[in-house]
Amino acid sequence: MEMVPSEEKQLVPKEIESAAEEPRVLCIVQDTTNAKTISERLTINLPASTTVNKFYEDVAHKAGYVNGTFCLAWANAGDMAPLDQASEMSLVLSGFEAGKKNFLQLTDKDGEQPQIASDESGTADSSGLDDSSQDRFIGPLPRDGTVGCSSDYSSPSYSYSSILNKSETGYVGLVNQAMTCYLNSLLQTLFMTPEFRNALYNWEFEDSEEDPVTSIPYQLQRLFVLLQTSKKRAIETTDVTRSFGWDSSEAWQQHDVQELCRVMFDALEQKWKQTEQADLINQLYQGKLKDYVRCLECGYESWRIDTYLDIPLVIRPFGASQVFGSVEEALQAFIQPETLDGPNQYFCERCKKKCDARKGLRFLHFPYLLTLQLKRFDFDYTTMHRIKLNDRMTFPEELDMSPFIDVEDEKSPQTESCTDSGAENEGSCHSDQMSNDFSTDDAVDEGICLDNTSSAERVLKPKSSLTFELFSVMVHSGSAAGGHYYACIKSFSDSQWYSFNDQHVSKITQDDIRKTYGGSSGSRGYYSSAFASSTNAYMLMYRLKDPSRNSKFLEVEDFPEHIKRLVQREKESEEQEKRQREIERNTCKIKLFCMHPVKLMMMENKLEVHKDKTLREATEMAYKLMDLEGVVPLDCCRLVKYDEFHEYLERSYEGEEDMPMGLLLGGVKSSYMFDLLLEIRRPDQAFQPYKPGEVMVKVHVVDLKSESIAAPVSVRAYLNQTITEFKQLIAQATGLCAETMRVVLERCYNDLRLLYVPNKTLKAEGFFRSNKVFVESSDSTDHQVAFTDSVLWKLLDRHGNTIRLFVSLPEQSPGSLASRTICPKASADSEDSFDGAKGSRKSVEAILEESTEKLKNLSLQQQQQQTSSTSDSQKSSEHSDFEHIESPAQEPDTASQPSQTENCTRVASDTENQFPSEERSDSDVNNDRSTSSVDSDILSSSHSSDTLCNADSGPLPLANGLDSHSITSSRRSKAHEGKKETWDTAEEDSGTDSEYDENGKSKAEAQYLYFKAEPYSQEDGSGEGQKCLLVHVDKRITLAAFKQNLEPFVGVPSTQFKVFRVYANNQEFESVRLNETLSSFSDDNKITIRLGRALKKGEYRVKVYQLLVNDPEPCKFLLDTVFAKGMTVRQSKEELLPQLKDQCKLDLSIDRFRLRKKTWKNPGTVFLDYHVYEEDINISSNWEVFLEVLEEPERMKSMSQLAVLTRRWCPAQMKLEAFREVVLESSSVEELKEKLSEMSGIPLENLEFAKGRGTFPCDISVLEIHQDLDWNPKVSTLNVWPLYICDDGAVIFYRDSTEELMELSEEERNELMKKESSRLLKTGHRVSYSPRKEKALKIYLDGGPTKDPGQD
Repeated sequence: MEMVPSEEKQLVPKEIESAAEEPRVLCIVQDTTNAKTISERLTINLPASTTVNKFYEDVAHKAGYVNGTFCLAWANAGDMAPLDQASEMSLVLSGFEAGKKNFLQLTDKDGEQPQIASDESGTADSSGLDDSSQDRFIGPLPRDGTVGCSSDYSSPSYSYSSILNKSETGYVGLVNQAMTCYLNSLLQTLFMTPEFRNALYNWEFEDSEEDPVTSIPYQLQRLFVLLQTSKKRAIETTDVTRSFGWDSSEAWQQHDVQELCRVMFDALEQKWKQTEQADLINQLYQGKLKDYVRCLECGYESWRIDTYLDIPLVIRPFGASQVFGSVEEALQAFIQPETLDGPNQYFCERCKKKCDARKGLRFLHFPYLLTLQLKRFDFDYTTMHRIKLNDRMTFPEELDMSPFIDVEDEKSPQTESCTDSGAENEGSCHSDQMSNDFSTDDAVDEGICLDNTSSAERVLKPKSSLTFELFSVMVHSGSAAGGHYYACIKSFSDSQWYSFNDQHVSKITQDDIRKTYGGSSGSRGYYSSAFASSTNAYMLMYRLKDPSRNSKFLEVEDFPEHIKRLVQREKESEEQEKRQREIERNTCKIKLFCMHPVKLMMMENKLEVHKDKTLREATEMAYKLMDLEGVVPLDCCRLVKYDEFHEYLERSYEGEEDMPMGLLLGGVKSSYMFDLLLEIRRPDQAFQPYKPGEVMVKVHVVDLKSESIAAPVSVRAYLNQTITEFKQLIAQATGLCAETMRVVLERCYNDLRLLYVPNKTLKAEGFFRSNKVFVESSDSTDHQVAFTDSVLWKLLDRHGNTIRLFVSLPEQSPGSLASRTICPKASADSEDSFDGAKGSRKSVEAILEESTEKLKNLSLQQQQQQTSSTSDSQKSSEHSDFEHIESPAQEPDTASQPSQTENCTRVASDTENQFPSEERSDSDVNNDRSTSSVDSDILSSSHSSDTLCNADSGPLPLANGLDSHSITSSRRSKAHEGKKETWDTAEEDSGTDSEYDENGKSKAEAQYLYFKAEPYSQEDGSGEGQKCLLVHVDKRITLAAFKQNLEPFVGVPSTQFKVFRVYANNQEFESVRLNETLSSFSDDNKITIRLGRALKKGEYRVKVYQLLVNDPEPCKFLLDTVFAKGMTVRQSKEELLPQLKDQCKLDLSIDRFRLRKKTWKNPGTVFLDYHVYEEDINISSNWEVFLEVLEEPERMKSMSQLAVLTRRWCPAQMKLEAFREVVLESSSVEELKEKLSEMSGIPLENLEFAKGRGTFPCDISVLEIHQDLDWNPKVSTLNVWPLYICDDGAVIFYRDSTEELMELSEEERNELMKKESSRLLKTGHRVSYSPRKEKALKIYLDGGPTKDPGQD
């Protein structure tokens, strides 16, 4: 059937060409029947009129399944019935949408996996398909210019089952490992070369001489045998690449197919030494040519004979704008001599002087298999980019090479005196003495290399012997940066052309070969030149037309004996693989769990059991799989249905020991919605039957006296049981009294429900598969109070909300764990102590003054390394920092440890209590300089006009939204009775916390929040233990309360240290919002405490960087400081001066530096001295600012001015001058040019400028700046397109338009390019041309590369 190209460049039958106008339905089918195919997608593109039953046939054909053994259902509607396989309705009428993606799932039919189509059935299916079904395109739509290829750039995805059936063409494809399409193209070409394949078959591998894994000829032999005899659609090439010595990374390296051809031939020659095939490559592929220089005065000629394996043909000569239009033109140019004259004259040995000469190449003879490489990859020295030439170059199906043999060399027999390719055999002769310089013994006429026959058997070939026929076109689709290779190959058996595109093999026509010429398709009209196809021929292979030498492929019956044995071995291996697939298809795979009686941990494994094995046999397999032999008897084990997620035993299988596992598990699958548990009993126990409908309950016994909660006891119950019956069941399991028993169900996280209605069923109470209850039975009066007021509720509430934290204390902490006072135990009349604390509270001003004095003393003492006296200084405070902390009775297991502290912090809302508000900085990474133990801002004074409230001696306020986790509906209503629930919406932009005074006014009820700390030592790298705390704390506590609880361990007030949260990658983020709870923390989180003044309301931590516009690294970190709301820029500069001098050794005058906006590395708005933070300048958490040192007094006086950074480009010197700032009074381009002209001396009419690109300093290569920037834009103001210069800090390049660009030689350009690349990479600038460094293509003859640490 004749094929014609469609609009999408896809080949379609001519008869159905009109069908291209019909809407198409794109179906994406996910095969869910097997773990290996679950991630694969079958893409099928069909006409909208296709029927559903035809759609089933196409899916079966593509997936490799027998039609009728699977179902198709919509992927997004699991409850819908599968598509009716017998339906004759069209896809559109069946719910498919044309022009859109339709997602379906391929599922099991009647619980059985689909049957994989056998080779016979596959053949029958393919032969039974009508022509239209065979020719209709099934698969993803191709890109432009593709012939027999579903993708220009990558091999299309395929399912495992789709490679099991051979292509209708009878040929086998090769699987693309990742980027090995270039290898596949060459291997298929060699396989389709009869002379190479037959010679490879005649070589016999000797086991005793070499390892078969590393033998390249043997692995190629195996591959060719499989390509000829396998019944699969495609086979792997991993064994071949392994023999090359390649690892898996090589599969991700794309190389040049011509380079691979040379390297592989060289490797084969090395491996075939001392064998009959030693000269095979030379016999088939090697030709010879003469490289000569002839004096034009005396005729003296100097020459050298070279060998070649391929002929590289230039498509576009260097420096030319025209291209060669055909292979014949390129061949003629290849042998066209050039004249050496003028300064290039040749020194003639005979004339003894420099003379004009002619230099060129002459073909002496051509190989039997002629390889032509079309040099489509080139380097553009204008853009310094590697490019691909997609120009059109035709090539004939039959190529006559006789015009390319030099007539002068044809007059006499020619010698074969040269050796390997590249070896020199130089001589000199006069043109009239040529016949005397060649021996006639090795006669080769007309440039054809003959076999190694005797000279008597060699006959002179007629002119027709130089006719070559094309049989392979290796095509590259893509660009110079990468692409995809495939091969179009003509079979010598039937003269039919085929496309070998990785695993896909299809028939193509001569028209398709012509499409690989390159150039535009001519179908796009006026703009056709702009749409040249990127799919074109790259390497051509021709074979000499000589009936006496042209071989045919060896048939299977004519194979040598060693190949027949190899075929048999591969056939057996394939049959074994087929049997293994059949076993896989009938194997149930399910997760198996077991609580190991010795290891005392839950073990997990994968149980793989054939569907016909009985439960008894499966139990024995699981018993051995879990290594229980010799640990427990087999009869003490059984398999039960298990739900790992809910830790729920669903059912046991009493009386079903002889049932097949396929029936027991509900079908054969590779994964199930449930698991199996190997349950173990003691010899004196009996297994308890587990029936469907039962629920698992984990019962925790609570002891109110010791305030402990025991490990769970598992109990099984029925959902229709009443609470009374359930209590009796628990009493039997735990020995508690059912009459006084209280049962609390935890329905979800910390959602506690007291089960007090006797006749209510478990189902009505919300029990599910797996449940958790707490039970308590005692004679105390606790059960008489309301549940949410009871001790039981408080204990469970604490249990559910307590988290464990690891807190690292600062190394320079003035206190020591041993000397700290443990607070006394709370008494019943502790209310009085709170009143006393309130009554004796100092004024805010006095406390602030005292705290500042403390810090000054602390800093001085730390500098003198007298930390011991600091602790005393802290203790001398009139009011203890812990007057409000109570210590209840310690738990029995911790009472003997005097260093532990356990507190219930009483938190009361009070209208007088307001914590200093802070900014949020959890999202910002701390700079290394800001995380020292004693921060640089510890002595920074406050510039906030707000009052700092004392957080040391007053009760702690209750966090807003305390009950963020639901306890019960009654608990929530009780906790919020009469209270408006407000959440801290965090005025983050202003750096302040929202107030919550409504809480204090409406409710003054106290809450006890749990806090317990104990020291532990953490070894650091030096072997010394860092001081750390293990803290158990109620996560509903506020950060302020948490900090106050830590005060005795840190040794300073909470306002003088900071809390940093440590994440998994050891990054630290400061937590600063005091009225937020610890609800975002979880068990085992790490916290680091660092000394330094915590921020007050309206203050911001600021990082100061120095701007050095002319330094290689223009952004340098200086220090951390604190700015406050309402502060002017000048005030902040005054604050910075002493810090800069002390910490950075910068002694500056206040008028000789400025502050300016910093956006990443870009300098922005210049801040004027009278600007006010928060009013004129927006400021945020962890703000960053540039400090720029000025060489002269500040010229920026008004916001209407504009400061730009300018840099002169000097083309004649190929260099850029330093940055200089220009201050403009307006956004006028005319003013900018005038100031640049005045500064540089360039006449105004010759001055050109351009805006820099990217981030500061807008680095660009000096090789690119002259032509790449948009010079002299036609605008009158700077704030319009394409400049958009509206803020300070823009970079402007300028130049003199009359200055000529320096001319560089090729060497100078290359040297400059290297320097520029190095410079730009150091500055972090993206080099415009920075290709991925290609790995050299190597084939290792010793099995693999040597490990060289210095090797790239």
